[in-house]
Amino acid sequence: MRCQSKWLLGCVGIGLLWTAWSCGVALEAGEEWAGGMTSVLEEGRDAYSRSARNMPTERIGDFSVGNSFFNTNWTAAPASASARDGLGPVFNARSCSGCHLKDGRGRPPEPGELMTSMLLRLSVPGDGEHGGPKPEPNYGGQFNPLAIPDVPAEGFATVAYEEIKGEYADGTPYTLRRPKMILKDLGYGPLAKDVLISPRVAPPVYGLGLLEAIPEAAILAQADPDDKDGDGISGKANSVWDVVNKKMSLGRFGWKANQPSLLQQSAGAFLGDIGITSPLFPDQNCTSAQAACAKAIQGGEGESTKPEITMERLEQVAFYTRALAVPMRRKWDDPQVLRGKGLFSQARCQSCHTPKWKTGEAQESFLSNQTIWPYTDLLLHDMGKELADNRPDFAANGQEWRTPPLWGIGLTGVVNGHTMFLHDGRARNIEEAILWHGGEGEASRDAFVKMSKAERDALIAFVNSL
Repeated sequence: MRCQSKWLLGCVGIGLLWTAWSCGVALEAGEEWAGGMTSVLEEGRDAYSRSARNMPTERIGDFSVGNSFFNTNWTAAPASASARDGLGPVFNARSCSGCHLKDGRGRPPEPGELMTSMLLRLSVPGDGEHGGPKPEPNYGGQFNPLAIPDVPAEGFATVAYEEIKGEYADGTPYTLRRPKMILKDLGYGPLAKDVLISPRVAPPVYGLGLLEAIPEAAILAQADPDDKDGDGISGKANSVWDVVNKKMSLGRFGWKANQPSLLQQSAGAFLGDIGITSPLFPDQNCTSAQAACAKAIQGGEGESTKPEITMERLEQVAFYTRALAVPMRRKWDDPQVLRGKGLFSQARCQSCHTPKWKTGEAQESFLSNQTIWPYTDLLLHDMGKELADNRPDFAANGQEWRTPPLWGIGLTGVVNGHTMFLHDGRARNIEEAILWHGGEGEASRDAFVKMSKAERDALIAFVNSL
């Protein structure tokens, strides 16, 4: 699979097709159009914030309104702007973009810093409603470090790190950092002794409409929970509660694929992150231990019993995330990138990061029948003990995570000003993210460790081109 330097010189001189052939990797038709015909040519700070290139002009209004409600800070009730009041009573952020800055990726706090685009899921052993996580008695399903006036916040959460040293097969040293969550100044008594805590950085929100449009049957066809083919990869679908349809459905979104649709994902984030009730989740996010929270004034338009965001506004926010475009790839035909593509395949990374899909008939016609390149199978995989949060979430066990899409990942530094990856942001770059792979990803990680520096650089260049 190695592409020798003498071939590279010849490749550049003779042409692109020879480049692909000599490296043992062929360019594939349309692979630069990561999001199919929805893709946009954008490499700057707004790379994740453009609407789908083929979105009908008559939907611009819905996109703009959704964008406004995604980015505007909510305020505590009562307020003059009743369409945007109802913040809290306890919360993590004042807006969706407070975590998903520029529609991109959050990061963990610096040691001692308050979490701003990262949160902590909480639960205790046992099944909650519909088989989901069982909330922690005093603090619920999520730790909220912020609160409106006259309501005690839940406490302070930050992170500390332990440095871990390692070495590649060629003797090159590296270091990784293992996080430890720190919770203090708890406002509602001690946490349960058997509490399960799962840190989550905010994932990017572009391209989600295309993932929603992949046919369920196609996703399930790739599942192999019992590893019947013996390849060491046993992707598993999550089955989660669908609030709208009142049944168990395929989970697609979230770090553990615990949400079935963008509408429910949006409603869940409004409630859990900002404290905004909706027709899907009409009850305030207060536990029985939080009396002041329960007595806080409800926001929203009309009488106090109405949800704080209407179904119309919620659907517009969901449409906004559904219509956000994926940026086109960069340098997809570069010889080093092509070499990295071959090494990515050789290391069997594509066993979980499935490169190519075809969308079906989507809720929005402009997302239908698109050939896309997200590099995910949307399935759960055991990633080993080091990455485990030990917190079940519906069918996902404590070591399983959904394969995150890789499209657009190379622009993270440009858009969000950092390159921190994995569910808790422990990896400071793509290299470290690969090195943390265990479980079903261990063989691919070991293949990476055995590569030469030039090969490692090529594989990373390929991932950065996505």
